[in-house]
Amino acid sequence: MTLYKSLRSDNKSPITNFDYTPYLSKNGRPGKWLPKVDGLELCASGYHGCKDGDILEYPNANIYEIETKGAIQEGDDKFTARQIRLIRKCEGWNEVTARLFACDCATRVLHILEKKHPEDKRPRECIATARKFAKGKATRKELAAAGAAAWDAAGEAAFYAAGDAAWCAAWAAAGAAAGDAAWAAARDAARDAAGAAAWAAAWDAEKKWQARRLLKLLK
Repeated sequence: MTLYKSLRSDNKSPITNFDYTPYLSKNGRPGKWLPKVDGLELCASGYHGCKDGDILEYPNANIYEIETKGAIQEGDDKFTARQIRLIRKCEGWNEVTARLFACDCATRVLHILEKKHPEDKRPRECIATARKFAKGKATRKELAAAGAAAWDAAGEAAFYAAGDAAWCAAWAAAGAAAGDAAWAAARDAARDAAGAAAWAAAWDAEKKWQARRLLKLLK
């Protein structure tokens, strides 16, 4: 089992704003241990992280493998530890792979939407443009136009809840028309795709696929 810590692009905690820069792993070597924290309390004190099966809930710009030392208090999808150190940065998680992951998640539930509206290809085209954008083959303006077209598609059709979620996954893959950070697009697309799959009684299977796919990217 691998443990992870997600940080912002400036290597600060997204919750506490604590700066992890002096403790980063470097040149293939683990960073130094962070200072001990006593009196652990989830969401209040200690160094928070998650297990590999929960990383879908906590993506951010940078993701690090970590190890812990001393006491740990566990929650449903996270833990807080007395001490941690950052073992390595997951270099496989970046602007490109995060956006492609968002597209993969959205594509997997697109059939739910297209079954109801087979003639409307705008959400599919939105995802295709998002893939091109991730690979540097489409401009931000083109991505915004594709996202706007997908938004129009939603306004013109009477989607059921599953269709709504599938459409939202496509919109999220476009990063809300290029306005979102790549990791945020990935998070939202995964959540919306899982929501769409839930209507087909496939929520668990979809979440498991997403976790496997994401963990593979982090290697």
